[in-house]
This record gives sequence, C-alpha cells and structure tokens, in this order.
Amino acid sequence: MRWDAQALVPAPDPGTAGAAPALLPLAGLVRSVTTPEFAGITFHEVTAKSVLNKVPAGSRMPFEWTVNPYRGCSHACVYCFARKSHTYLDFDAGLDFDSQVVVKVNAAEVLRSELSKPSWKGHQVALGTNTDPYQRAEGRYKLMPGIIAALAETGTPFSILTKGTLLGRDIPLLKSAASQVPVGLGISLAMTDEELSEAIEPGTPGPRARLKLVSRLREAGLPCGVMAMPILPWLSDSDEALDSLFAALAAAGATGVSAGALYLKPGTREWFMQWLAARHPELAGKYRRLYGTGSYASKEYRTWLAAKVRYFKARHGFTGTSGFSHDDVDDPRGEEAQYPAGSIPEPGAANHRRAGQHALAAGPSAGPAGQDALF
Repeated sequence: MRWDAQALVPAPDPGTAGAAPALLPLAGLVRSVTTPEFAGITFHEVTAKSVLNKVPAGSRMPFEWTVNPYRGCSHACVYCFARKSHTYLDFDAGLDFDSQVVVKVNAAEVLRSELSKPSWKGHQVALGTNTDPYQRAEGRYKLMPGIIAALAETGTPFSILTKGTLLGRDIPLLKSAASQVPVGLGISLAMTDEELSEAIEPGTPGPRARLKLVSRLREAGLPCGVMAMPILPWLSDSDEALDSLFAALAAAGATGVSAGALYLKPGTREWFMQWLAARHPELAGKYRRLYGTGSYASKEYRTWLAAKVRYFKARHGFTGTSGFSHDDVDDPRGEEAQYPAGSIPEPGAANHRRAGQHALAAGPSAGPAGQDALF
C-alpha cells in the first residue's frame, strides 16, 4: 500500500543484531510515517499499554476518565489549549504539535480489554478532551469505530467533542451506541467567518461544514451541544459576529451552547501571540494589556462578553440549555465553565429537544447596542 511505503522508521526487531534505533524515544513506537496525502505531517504509530486516563482527584469535570487515541493535532488551531502537552513527549508546543502526531494504533483493542476488567464500574468516558479524535488522520486509521463499539458493548456512557466532520461517518454507530448507553456529542465552533477560520484553525473543516454536521446529528436523533470557544477579542466578539454565530447554531438545531473568551495558557500563549503579531500586529498591544501576565482575559472583559453572550443566546432560543457547570467562586471562566446541553451524556438526552427554540427571536428590548463599547 502507498501508505506503508512511506515508513521512515520501521519497528526494530529486538532479536536482530544491529537493529536500527527508533527515530524518537516514544514508548511503543512501531514506525514513523509520512505521506503526500498529509504533506508536512509525520505520524508516529505506537502501541499503547493503556488508553484510559484518570482525571485528577478533585477535578470538577463531569467525567472521571478520558481517552485520547491521538496526541498532537493536524487541525493546527493556533489557540489550542493542549499545545503544552506535546512538550511532555519532547516535542515543541508550536509547529511540532501541528505536524508530529502520535497515533495509538491499538487503542480500540486496549480499551476493550480495560473496560472488560471486573474492576471497571462503567464510569463515563470523555473523548476529545485533549486532541481531536476526528482529526484528518482518523480517515486513514479508523480508530473511533472500534472505540465506540467497545464503550457501548461494555455499558460505558461516553461523550465526544470534535471539530472533525469525519464524525459523520460514524453516525450509524453512534445511533446504535445511544440505544445502549447514554451518549453526549459536542461540536467545537466559535465563528461563522470562513476567512478567519481558515487563518486561525487551518486544518479544520470550515464553519459551514461543521454546521451541516450539527444538523446531521440532530436529524439522526442524536444530541449535539456546541462549545463556542474561543471567542477572540476584537476578531470574533462583535455584535454581528455573535449574532451570526448563535443564529446559525439555532438554525442547525444545536441542543445547547456554551461560549467563552480565548484562554492563553503557557505554551499556547507564545504560539498565539506570534501568530497575532504576524497577522494582526495592530492588536498585539491590546492583547498584552487585556491578558497581562495571566492566561485569562481581564475580569472586565469577561463580564462584558458574558452579557453579550447571554443576550444572543436568549435572542436565538438558547435559554435553559446551559447543561452541566463545573464553575465555582474561584473559577474565573464563568460561562465557559459550562458544558452545553447534549454534550454530556444523560439518560434520554437524545430525545430531548431544545426548549423555546426561536421563542425570543426578536430579542429583549435592551441588548448589546445599549452597552458601553468597552472592547
């Protein structure tokens, strides 16, 4: 096969004298692969000993376990919060995160084995918490069908968060799974501007394609919450941009929406600010003042944005659809600390319908136009 012919580093045979060393010190490395279909990207195929990851004790996440069949992500979202995790593999958080993708080729088999142990109690498992399980390489590796089957057949509730329209391939499997266990589905989409999306998340399907996926999921009777994050200061936070976004999500039938401002943790911040200086140098100083030395935008900005988000959610019928929240008095994220309805599994969630759709289409009498233009 053409893909096989692209192997850079075959797995060394430990019984062969003088076997070639692995290209990278990755545990379980089988081979590293490049192919013209994915120009500029190297895939490091590894065999994993375990794929279930325990969420740290004390976390307020609505799940205890995660699975990430890939590490690194060809979506190449400049703002991706997971970038620093690549440094744990001795890659950098910038270009390497986009172009050096680790693939756990035996993920489905290992997961099934782990879920079949008597000690497994059917806790909820979340996919897409670090890197996207439906990034482009999934079209080649086809790891998710086996993962979905393993979860459903062992009675394990699960959720998937993705930007990848490859999820549409697995709608029949997801419908079958949802008849066996609670399933939550989330799409990440924070803008309708195709040009901005192409610039800042160049490896993703565009907004129109993701909106179509939301509609397909809803037409299939599956839930679909939308994580409208990150909202980008001065780039996607205008009244026009937010109105367009929430109107499009309502039309697509999203079961709920959460929105929040750009989060710039270390590793992400440096890469994003480099991109901003190159693409929008007029905004670089504003971002430095808005974020200071921290990861979050100022409290004033977050308060201002939250008011706009509440207005447009109400205008387009997303009242009463906030879903699970893990925020508390010490959490500065507010709205973005919520998981939108449909994105987290709950019994019967696939049969729920978003209450009050379009009920407030005209919007309340006082809205963003009456707010101070702080940002």
